[in-house]
Amino acid sequence: MSKGLKTTIAILTGMVVLGLVTLPGLRQAIQRLRSVPKTDEQARREVMQQPISTPTDVKVQARMYWLSAASAASLDPVTIQLPLSADPVERSKQLLNALIARAPAPEKRTLPPEAILLAFYIQPDGTGIADFSDEIVSGMPSGILSEQLAVQSIAQTLGANMTGIRQLKILVHGQEAETLAGHLDLHGTFPVPSPAAAGSTPSVPSSANPSATGTKPSH
Repeated sequence: MSKGLKTTIAILTGMVVLGLVTLPGLRQAIQRLRSVPKTDEQARREVMQQPISTPTDVKVQARMYWLSAASAASLDPVTIQLPLSADPVERSKQLLNALIARAPAPEKRTLPPEAILLAFYIQPDGTGIADFSDEIVSGMPSGILSEQLAVQSIAQTLGANMTGIRQLKILVHGQEAETLAGHLDLHGTFPVPSPAAAGSTPSVPSSANPSATGTKPSH
């Protein structure tokens, strides 16, 4: 065997060994390149969607309002078990987060799954103010019926599980929006039914508690 051929074989052997050694690292590098780094918005969404827990949480049968299985033009009450706080503001946030995240089926959703409840606070006159991310508008199917049902699902879910919230105001990213998705006027407020009218009589604290009203909760 010539000296040149021996050299060529030795080089090829070395390259094969090197390839075997570096292959696992190469695979990991490719996987890292394939994985898309989280954007600030994605990271914020994950933080905001973490379940809210307070020391006074008690598991109760909460009455939620999603789209009816029989008719997409109406709402049906659905009872689910939720840990709910004794604090009215935190309790409201827990309910609305569940309304977004725990719909029994995609076709029963009333709110876009990517929407985030940024804040909720209660004014002394019983106005509950729900501040949602921009996705409450951008992800909402345009149409007066879908927009009305979205607001009704929020109001009726709050009414069935809270006392003292008399009306609902919706903000989008801290600002008053003209419409929800092109049709429903958001300048005013929407009535929130009493627990009895909503078909439920929960034992919950009134939002008239001065310590829980008139101030923004922490996000």
